[in-house]
Amino acid sequence: MTDEDIFAVIRAQLLDVLPEAADVEITLDHSMRELGANSIDRMDIVIAAQDELGIKVPNADLTRANDLRSLVAVFREHANAPA
Repeated sequence: MTDEDIFAVIRAQLLDVLPEAADVEITLDHSMRELGANSIDRMDIVIAAQDELGIKVPNADLTRANDLRSLVAVFREHANAPA
């Protein structure tokens, strides 16, 4: 699974929860908060993206993600981890 694949899933979930973000060019450097997501929105996006990607990331690992680039990196670590 590539970073682009993971970002596409996160972006799609973000737009599902925050349709108003469709007017913004969403980049890896954005944080979900900058895009208008409150804490519940962020939780919904992360859970839905994990479900779609078939991964489970411990909450402690998610605290390292402060923008979409770092969230993609955390998801990649778990997507490519041996079962």
